[in-house]
Amino acid sequence: MSEPVLQLKGITRTYRQGESALAVLSEADFVLFPGQSVALVAPSGAGKSTLLHVAGLLERPDAGEVLINGVATSRLSDDARTALRRNAIGFVYQFHHLLPEFSAIENVMLPQMIGGLSRHQARARAHELLDYLGLGAREKHRPAELSGGEQQRVAIARAVANAPGILLADEPTGNLDPHTADHVFAALETLVEATGLATLVATHSQALAAKMTRRVTLDDGAVREMD
Repeated sequence: MSEPVLQLKGITRTYRQGESALAVLSEADFVLFPGQSVALVAPSGAGKSTLLHVAGLLERPDAGEVLINGVATSRLSDDARTALRRNAIGFVYQFHHLLPEFSAIENVMLPQMIGGLSRHQARARAHELLDYLGLGAREKHRPAELSGGEQQRVAIARAVANAPGILLADEPTGNLDPHTADHVFAALETLVEATGLATLVATHSQALAAKMTRRVTLDDGAVREMD
């Protein structure tokens, strides 16, 4: 078996307000391999978003270790964590967060240019991704001119523009009707199959979860396999 792209080892995360403490994650362990699509299914407030933020190096855990492609991240500087996050991890949220003043192709170009590609290289890659996701004819449209499903597919293209090995998605179809959600997930499946991308998707949708390689949940702050 290939090496994991993401490992969480003994992750603990507690939030404090005054004298009260809320333990959200408690010695949570999780492993994600290339090409896997894993659904994280749990009630609201169980800690799904916290787990994704820790896995994506957006938050530091109180205890435990996050390994990205075998690299332990707990002692990395903030700059090193930012560079690793930019190159190895893509993010998709329930709301697309596209920049409204830019076209679809420009939204996908921006992270690549920040990563060091020329405008010409970034445009070629963005065009390829959008065309692959069925949006080639819509690439010059601004977000307000796109449907909700189209906007979310642009967000997926933007998330994978720098060819990360890991995609973390927080309720990516939660704001869409079932038919549109199916189209968005089909686009995501296509990318996973073509690139070996590893995906961890937090979702309330049992229909979406049923289509994925594995299903896990959070139980008293720990990650548990559902199957």
